[in-house]
Amino acid sequence: MNLSLFRETFDRIRREAGKALLGQDEIIETTLLAILAGGHVLIEGVPGLGKTLLVRTLAQVFGASFRRIQFTPDLMPSDVTGGNVFDQKEDRFVFHQGPVFTQLLLADEINRAPAKTQSALLEAMQDLAVTTDGVTRPLPEPFLVIATQNPVESQGTYPLPEAQLDRFLVKLHVRYPGAAVEKQILRQHVEGFSAAKLDRAGLERIASAEEILEMRAALGSVRVDDGILEYITDLVARTRAHRAVYLGSSPRGSIGLLGSARARAASEGRDFVTPDDVKALAPAVLRHRLILHPDAEIEGTSADDCVEDILREAKVPRTAA
Repeated sequence: MNLSLFRETFDRIRREAGKALLGQDEIIETTLLAILAGGHVLIEGVPGLGKTLLVRTLAQVFGASFRRIQFTPDLMPSDVTGGNVFDQKEDRFVFHQGPVFTQLLLADEINRAPAKTQSALLEAMQDLAVTTDGVTRPLPEPFLVIATQNPVESQGTYPLPEAQLDRFLVKLHVRYPGAAVEKQILRQHVEGFSAAKLDRAGLERIASAEEILEMRAALGSVRVDDGILEYITDLVARTRAHRAVYLGSSPRGSIGLLGSARARAASEGRDFVTPDDVKALAPAVLRHRLILHPDAEIEGTSADDCVEDILREAKVPRTAA
């Protein structure tokens, strides 16, 4: 797939998804960039802002196989991965696939399940495979996890461990819509839209799973100058030296920033990455990879504040088109 077609397909997917999820253009765009860069997405926001609707909409627009897991405190790892069940007719144990065997997986309210259940996704997210009873089974491609969590509710929830957070390419914050957008949402419902009946919303399937893989492959033609590589390296190194940060980003953050920046360049029809591509995606890629000092948190410093400081202090390279 050439970059001109890449941009056209990307714009069509973004517009089609925007028909169901109003006023969240930035969230839609960054989610698409993460998917095309081969990453998983963590979406945080209070209930009712359309987090689940976004994932279901993308499943419709992509035409990919879709499963949803509602994470709860009593959910077991085998409820995610599947397991062996004794078949009396065949007189042997037969593996029954869990919901993780899909192309687009919605891990809804992932922080409601304990760590042992959350960890059932670690191998799937990293290696695109599931191992049970010593047998490793590959997952269908493309395999994407989009997880949601509620930031304000703490009772009955379990914070995601750092290893789990690091598996997500980006973490996005969904905000309240403005008054004009909220009026549009109400108008949409007056006209008969229902999130529970999304198949009746008339959304067009824009791309297949195979085309998503082709778009991913097309990113290989996006050039990255040494100056950009040095810029990304410098930004990530600064997260480890920032005064408010106890633990900075790993090289996985560098790789994620590189891949998502290439996807952003391709979405604009360019075959080269600019510093603006890196700067635009740095908060989403880095915010969940930083562990702050307790004193900094008490003072009200956020990971986004740290990333903003780093972007302001780092030297921006000059690159040639």
